[in-house]
Amino acid sequence: LATEPRLLLLDEALAGLTPSEIQQAIALVRAIHNMGVTLLIVEHLMEVIFTLAPRVIVFNQGKIIAEGAPAEIVNNPLVVDAYLGKRRPGVRAP
Repeated sequence: LATEPRLLLLDEALAGLTPSEIQQAIALVRAIHNMGVTLLIVEHLMEVIFTLAPRVIVFNQGKIIAEGAPAEIVNNPLVVDAYLGKRRPGVRAP
C-alpha cells in the first residue's frame, strides 16, 4: 500500500484467521477500498465475498459460470451445485 496501488489482489488472504480476525480484516479491506483501491478477491469464505463485493464472478474449472450481485449469485443453480451445496427450504440468501 506504500506505493498507492490502484488494484490490490487478495488471494485467500483471510484463510486460517479466527472469526474475530476475519471481521477485523473485512473492516481493513473495506477501508482500503474506500481509499479508491480496486479489489480483486479470490476467496472461499462466502461471508467475505457477500460482505465486500458488489459484483461477483464465479469460476468453475477455469470457466465463468455466473456473474452478478451476491444475492443473484447465491441463488444461481450452477454456483449452488459447484460451491454452496444443495439449497434447503428455510435457508435465506444473504
